[in-house]
Amino acid sequence: MAENKEEVKYYRLEELKRHSSGNSAWIHIHDKIYDVTKFLEEHPGGEEVLREQAGGDASEAFDDVGHSTDAREMTKKYFIGELHPDDRGAFVKPPEPNVVLVESEQSWWSSWIIPAAAGLTVALLYRYFAMDH
Repeated sequence: MAENKEEVKYYRLEELKRHSSGNSAWIHIHDKIYDVTKFLEEHPGGEEVLREQAGGDASEAFDDVGHSTDAREMTKKYFIGELHPDDRGAFVKPPEPNVVLVESEQSWWSSWIIPAAAGLTVALLYRYFAMDH
């Protein structure tokens, strides 16, 4: 017995970008394309949230909000297809560069030697005045 599987419609990146106006709002979440035009006014976070993401990748924004299971289930209602395999990864952000802090001699002096010298001076002055009186 063969499985009855619906054929997935693929959309190119250029087409997704064309749907970023008030008349049509499509978003991309984890390689899936959703037409959220009819959901704009119903969105609990306000329609501006969806309009800002329209025509682009909303994966990070969707995940960051922490949508409920019901909200994730609701996305099925607006699913229209998938991002074409050739366009996947186009939205991937480059990795954050590794930041290596290199201390200069000036910061080494100011953060170690100067406070140590000041502490030693205060200790010697205290001892000097404590012994005299």
